[in-house]
Amino acid sequence: MTFPRLARNLLALATLSASFLAQAETVRIAIGTQDTTINCATGGLLIRELKLLDKYLPRSGKYKDVKYDIQWKNFTSGAPLTNEMVADKLDIGTMAEFPGSANGAAFLKAGKKSIFVTVLSGSVLGSGNGVVVPKNSPYTSLSELRGRTISVPFASAAHGMLLRALKSQGLDPERDVTIITQAPEVAGPALQSGKIDAHADFVPFAELFPYRGFARKIYDGVQSSTPTFHGSLVGAEFARKHPEVVVAFLRAAIEADQLFASNPEKYSELIEKITGIDAPVSYLFHGPLGLQTRDFTWKPEYRQALGTAIDTLHLMRRIEIKPDAANFVDDQYIRTAFKQAGLNYDARLKNNEPLALKSNDALTGKPITDTKRLAGLWVAGEPKVRHYASIESAVGDLAKLEKSGKKVRAVYVHDLIHRIKLLGTTAWYARDARGQVSAFLQKDAAVAYAAANKSSVLDYAALRAAGNL
Repeated sequence: MTFPRLARNLLALATLSASFLAQAETVRIAIGTQDTTINCATGGLLIRELKLLDKYLPRSGKYKDVKYDIQWKNFTSGAPLTNEMVADKLDIGTMAEFPGSANGAAFLKAGKKSIFVTVLSGSVLGSGNGVVVPKNSPYTSLSELRGRTISVPFASAAHGMLLRALKSQGLDPERDVTIITQAPEVAGPALQSGKIDAHADFVPFAELFPYRGFARKIYDGVQSSTPTFHGSLVGAEFARKHPEVVVAFLRAAIEADQLFASNPEKYSELIEKITGIDAPVSYLFHGPLGLQTRDFTWKPEYRQALGTAIDTLHLMRRIEIKPDAANFVDDQYIRTAFKQAGLNYDARLKNNEPLALKSNDALTGKPITDTKRLAGLWVAGEPKVRHYASIESAVGDLAKLEKSGKKVRAVYVHDLIHRIKLLGTTAWYARDARGQVSAFLQKDAAVAYAAANKSSVLDYAALRAAGNL
């Protein structure tokens, strides 16, 4: 064989080998989720269960012959998820602004970088994190907890909220109360056994514990006016190598959000099936006018929340290196995903409205336009929540439903002051001489309103006994 011919054969062999290797390339997409933290559902659980990611993964150009290895791993908190991201075992993760800040710091400490690519859900007003007490506790407000023990998952969004909330009530977190660390799965039994006086936690536990009947919520993060959110982070190197894959993930998240908005009851049921988190609790957060808003845009309030989290964790000596909040957020991927989905990112960025309620009164059939005293009943066996223009409108229907042998899974009302959705069973009420009923998160607010409006104050049991709710 002549040398030129041998060279040609070797070249052909090399080309064939390169082609084979290209065809055999596998791109791993390892995603860490927090299934029980229902704010992360559109960036994890729903994408996984509905198999949405495959729909958007690139299949042309440099990805023409790529094989995708999609891996999912669930966590109960952000810290272990971060550990695996830093160790290159995960490429994408979902968590709140506090553990997310710790994620950014951990990457920097390891000589790497992570980026926050999107918000998934949150509240520009601060609702979502909350403080609960045992059901039969004598305490009805945060200011009454002086000298008491409060547990909270340390370095969480709820921890930051608790510190600010205590200070706003004139309490020194280091001297006036005892704060201990407890994860939700430990705090639940501790509340039931009376081993702690109060517990602060993130979504969904400040609502889940009251829904399950062993706690009462006495404080909501909205009272501290401190924005909070959950979002998705990506290793910066992965994003650099595979920006199209990051956009595909965000396209899947956007579809998950749209599906949830179209039928929140249905997808709340799916979340319950996978996580055990009761569907009425997921609906409380993410149904129409819910406690939190699923929102993928980087609003100034969310950027502020991230900066606050970084500063707080550094002050608490929970992180050694402070990520630069401005560079930590990279919105280019979500903007591209919005554009590909035919959505207007900038318009949504300017819109702070929650998921709107488009419903008629279950009794009168008339459209509901005023939601200040809105009420809702989720009847067992019914696929949709019944809505009522007023709490009084729900009163008779609930009595009739129970009389006919039906059970109600949840009663929803709205706090007249803060405009947040509440579980009717743990709210306080003021009923005026005309029979108009208003709902409140806190007893002192109901008392103040009653004094100013010649109303009587009732808890849920008293209201039921009086023939209302």
